[in-house]
Amino acid sequence: MSQQVKIIGRGTWLDRVASEVIERDRSLGRDLSLIRVESGLGASGLPHIGSVGDAIRSYGVKMALEGLGYKSELIAYSDDLDGFRKVPAGFPEWLNDYIAHPVTRIPDPFECHKSFGEHVGSLLKASLDMLGIDYTFMSGAEAYKRGLLNDQIKIILENAEVIGDKIKELTGQDKYQSVFPYTPICKNCGRLYTTKVTGYDAARGVVHYKCDSAQIRDKLVQGCGYEGDRSITEGEGKLAWKSEFAARWAALDIRFEAYGKDIADSVKVNDWICENVLKRAPPHHAAYELFQDKAGRKIAKSVGNVLTPQEWLAYASPDSLRLLMFKRIVGARNISVDDVPTYMDEFDELEAYYFSKQRDPNTMKDAKQRGLYEYTVLTSVPPHPGVHVPYRQVAELAVVAPEGAVEEFVTKRLISNGAVAGPSPELSTRIGWAAKWARDANLRVEKTAESDLPKAPQTPPDWDAKTVSALRSFAEALAQSKTSDEIQGAAFESIRSSGTEPSKFFSAIYHILLGTERGPRLGPYIMDAGQGATANKITAALDNSRKS
Repeated sequence: MSQQVKIIGRGTWLDRVASEVIERDRSLGRDLSLIRVESGLGASGLPHIGSVGDAIRSYGVKMALEGLGYKSELIAYSDDLDGFRKVPAGFPEWLNDYIAHPVTRIPDPFECHKSFGEHVGSLLKASLDMLGIDYTFMSGAEAYKRGLLNDQIKIILENAEVIGDKIKELTGQDKYQSVFPYTPICKNCGRLYTTKVTGYDAARGVVHYKCDSAQIRDKLVQGCGYEGDRSITEGEGKLAWKSEFAARWAALDIRFEAYGKDIADSVKVNDWICENVLKRAPPHHAAYELFQDKAGRKIAKSVGNVLTPQEWLAYASPDSLRLLMFKRIVGARNISVDDVPTYMDEFDELEAYYFSKQRDPNTMKDAKQRGLYEYTVLTSVPPHPGVHVPYRQVAELAVVAPEGAVEEFVTKRLISNGAVAGPSPELSTRIGWAAKWARDANLRVEKTAESDLPKAPQTPPDWDAKTVSALRSFAEALAQSKTSDEIQGAAFESIRSSGTEPSKFFSAIYHILLGTERGPRLGPYIMDAGQGATANKITAALDNSRKS
C-alpha cells in the first residue's frame, strides 16, 4: 500500500513556511490572533524587482497563513530615516551635497513630494498597488518620531557593551566594541553617519556626540565638528542596522521576515539581540538569493542596472511578475525584461493546467501547480482562463504589422491561424504589451554590451541527429515555399526524409521560434514572420548549438 502524501495548505513553499511559522509560535506559546509579517525596504533609490520582491514574497506567506485559517498583516517598512550614501544612476548630481543626510530631509529632485524619501516611498507603494499587494505602510522616520522604538533603543544602549562583544563574536566586526549602535542627527549640519556617540546618560535618556567624519562607500565625508546632546526619544537619530531590525521585530511583534543572503550576518546579530537583549523571540526567516542581471551582477541602485516593477509591467501582466516571485525562493536567478515572454507563457501554461481536466499522477506536484496558480492570482481565481497566445508570436507579428494598424493586423493574423477565436479587450491589452516589448527590444540591444546579450537557443539533449537534419532541411526549403500550404508541406517532407518523429520536430521548431513546446499552425505563422527571417533563426540556433 502506497503511503499517502500529506499536503500542507496549497502544497507550495509558501504553505510550508506558513506552517513553520504557526508551529514555532505555538511552541513559544504566542498569541495567534494576529500574525504579522514584515518587509523592510530601502528608501535611497528606485524600488526594483529585488527589493519589491521581498514584499511580494512576504505577502505570499501572509496569504498562506490566511489559507491555514489565521489572520495576518503585511507591514511594508520603509527605511526612510536612513542616511543617503550614493546618488543613484539617473538622478541629478547636486544630490551629492546631501550625502549622509537622512533621505526624508533631502529635497525631492522631481519636486512632486516633500522629500526624496517620500518620493521613493510613493514609488514603492505604487509598485505594490499595481501588483494587488495588500499591506500596511510604515515610514521609519515617522516610527522614530512617534516613539515606536523608544523602549528598544533604551534597552539596546544600556547593553551596548555586551552587544558590541557579541557582534565581534558572530561576525568578526569589532566596530561596535568602541562605537554605540546608535547615531543621532547632528543639530548643526543635519548629517547622520558623521556623528559619533561618546556617552549615554540612561537616567536622562540622552546621548552625547560629536559630528566627526564617516567613510561612506569610497568617500570620506567630513562632519561639521559640532558637539552636543540628543534625547533618544525625540526621533532625531536611529539605531544601526546591526540592532534596528531587532528593535522593529520586538516593537511590532513580527513573526516572519524573509531576507537576502547578502545581509545574513546582520540578521544573525539581530536575531541574537531580539532574543537575548530585548527578550522577544525573533521572527521566523526564509533566506533568498538576490536577483542578478544577465552579466551576473547584483541588481542594485548603486550599480545602475535596476529593473523596476513599473518597467516590467509596461510589457507584461501583474500575474507574470507575481509568478516570478512565487515560483521558488531558493537559487540565484538572472533577470531582465528579455525574460518577459518566458514568464507570460509560463503563466498561460499554469492557468491552462489549472482549468484543464488534466491531473499529474504525482499528487504533490499537482497540488503545487494548482496552489502556485491560486497564489499567483492572489487566491481570486477567475471564472474562466484568459487568452493564451505565445507572447513571442504576438511580438513578432507586431514587428511586421503596418504602422498605425498593429492591433488590427495582429488580431486578424491570430484569428486566421486559429490562435484565437476573435478580438477581445484582453487580447488587445496583450498585443499592446508585446508590441511595446518588441519596439523597445531594439533599443535594449543597442544599449547592451555584446557579452550581456542573451545567447541563441542551444539544442536540448533530446534533439537527436534526425531532428537536427529535419530542421536544416526545413530551413533550406523555406526559400522555395511561397504559401502557408507549401510551408506545411515542406515541414512534413523534412520530417519524412529525415526519419524523425513529428512530435520531436514540432517541439524543436517552436522552441526555436517561440521558446515554447507548442505554437500556432506553422504555415500561417511563418508567412507572417517571413520565410527568410525564420530560416535564419533556425540556422543560427543550430549553428550556435554546434559551436557550444
